[in-house]
Amino acid sequence: MTQGDDISPDMDKGLNQRQLVHLMYGLFAIGILSAGLFGVAVLAAVVLAYLKRGDMVGTVYAGHVDWIIRTFWWGLLWLVLSVLASMIFVGFITGLVAVIWIVYRIAKGWLAHCAGETPLPGL
Repeated sequence: MTQGDDISPDMDKGLNQRQLVHLMYGLFAIGILSAGLFGVAVLAAVVLAYLKRGDMVGTVYAGHVDWIIRTFWWGLLWLVLSVLASMIFVGFITGLVAVIWIVYRIAKGWLAHCAGETPLPGL
């Protein structure tokens, strides 16, 4: 028996893919629900998603990583457009709608993840 034979694959150090996706959703949710106070958590979730995207290709988790990345970029676009639209006094409404949409997507994706499914495309 060699030194590496006594380590089973189940004894891997670190988080498994399922736990990583939970972490990504959790970081994203903390960043959004803190009204941007912990905005760095959202960035950490997206960076983690990009870093682990290749490792999750072909798994049920790949759809979640893409979901998180798309939610970030589309949400950022709508929030930036809302800031610009606030100059004509409708940006506050569109900004609120954008935040609600982001929260909805995080909740929908996270619930699908807990059920062992991928988030369905669409909203």
